[in-house]
Amino acid sequence: MAQRALILNASFEPLSIVKARRAVVLVIRGRADIVEPGDDVWRSERMIFDVPSVVRLRSYVKVPYGRRVPLTRSAVFARDGQRCQYCRGPAESLDHVVPRSRGGTHTWDNVVACCRRCNIRKGNKMLQECGFSLTKRPAAPSYHGWLYTTIGSAPDPRWQPYLLADSA
Repeated sequence: MAQRALILNASFEPLSIVKARRAVVLVIRGRADIVEPGDDVWRSERMIFDVPSVVRLRSYVKVPYGRRVPLTRSAVFARDGQRCQYCRGPAESLDHVVPRSRGGTHTWDNVVACCRRCNIRKGNKMLQECGFSLTKRPAAPSYHGWLYTTIGSAPDPRWQPYLLADSA
C-alpha cells in the first residue's frame, strides 16, 4: 500500500488523508509543518526529505459540516473489522440484514460484512427465520467515518492521538 499521511487543520482537527508525496509537497512549500515523522526518508540530488506521517496546516481551513460517508464495500468491511457479523469468521461479502426483496434498504444500518457460508445460509430470510443474530448492531460510522473510505483499514498508530483528541 502507498504511504499516506494524516493532514491536520491549524486547529489540530483531522482534515484528510493524502499520499505521502502530497504531504511532502505541502511541507516543502511552507504550507504545513511535520507533526509526526514517518519511517522513510526521500532523497533528491541536493536535498533530503523526511516523509511525514502527520502534518499540520499553517493556516486554518474552514470545514463544511455534515460530512457523510459513502456506503462502499471497503467502508463496511473496515467498520466491521473484516469479520462476519453473524459468526465472526473472515468476511467475504456484504449482506442486507433485512433483505432488499423484503423492503430492506441499502443503508449503513442494514448492511453488514458477512462470510460466504452465512450469506448463503441466510439467503432471502429475516434473522429470526434462520436463527442468526448480529454480533453488533450496524450503524453509520462515527465522526471519523471518512477514514473508512480513505484507507479501508485501521489507521496508522501514530494518528491515534490526533483522531481521539478531536472526537472527545
